[in-house]
Amino acid sequence: MVGTLLEGKVVAVTGAGRGIGRAIALQCAEQGAAVVLNDYGGSATGDGADEGPAQDVVREIEGAGGRAIANAANIADPQGAESIVDDAVSKFGRLDAVVNNAGILRDVIFHKMSVADWKNVIDVHLNGYFYVSHAAALQFRAQGSGAFVHFTSTSGLIGNFGQANYSAAKMGVVGLSNSIALDMQRFGVRSNCIAPFAWTRMTESIPASTPAEIERVERFKTMTPEKNAPLAVFLCSDAAADVNGQIFCTRKNEIFLFNRPMPIRSAHRAEGWTPETIASDLVPALKPSFEPLRLSSEIFAWDPI
Repeated sequence: MVGTLLEGKVVAVTGAGRGIGRAIALQCAEQGAAVVLNDYGGSATGDGADEGPAQDVVREIEGAGGRAIANAANIADPQGAESIVDDAVSKFGRLDAVVNNAGILRDVIFHKMSVADWKNVIDVHLNGYFYVSHAAALQFRAQGSGAFVHFTSTSGLIGNFGQANYSAAKMGVVGLSNSIALDMQRFGVRSNCIAPFAWTRMTESIPASTPAEIERVERFKTMTPEKNAPLAVFLCSDAAADVNGQIFCTRKNEIFLFNRPMPIRSAHRAEGWTPETIASDLVPALKPSFEPLRLSSEIFAWDPI
């Protein structure tokens, strides 16, 4: 063990068998936490199941002198989500933080996206995060403390091609986190979001056929999952007691703070608006402030630092 920031804490991490979740689980353990590693071991598209990845990380943590248990539940199932909290309390006596990181991808251009593609992604990224958070919230309220760290994405915050399901879910996660922060702050509970950049099996599907796409993929490969762990660990700790309802973004050695959508312009008409006056007066007044359609890769166009 190399730190004490989470000494005596119990942290549950979903999707902890690989990638970002694994990196967070390992660093939580290094900082003194007992860790519940949830991962049902499915493919990147959500197919199949395998308890092996989570068990491998448990052995890695225990081999370094830490404490950890594996949970193979699917968070898209409410009872499975509840079992994560139950396991934490039954094994370690409490639960202090939840990192909602689990995810799948079903990328398809919008007009070809099936109901199954939509529903399966929403069930994990949004419904699953709710199920886990709701179960943990009851425990957090009873003990008068707790922290949530939810993983969102710039695909939702900014935009991306072929990810209507994923983008919608990840914007929903922001709303969920903000609502938890507002509702639960009176009980000493806080909730924050992280939009990560990392080369994992979730990003290996990024197309790379043009020079620009190949260059983007090469940039991604320099952003390892481990770069996202320090912020998540900090947000789980008491050192983040004054950080609540925020949206962060991690990109290699860069950390960004995002804002929530706020009014930027307005127009008033004493006699009210008609469709005609909206066309003639309102739109010309507001159009200079319209946000153009953009991709995440256009906003983060420079090499990761």
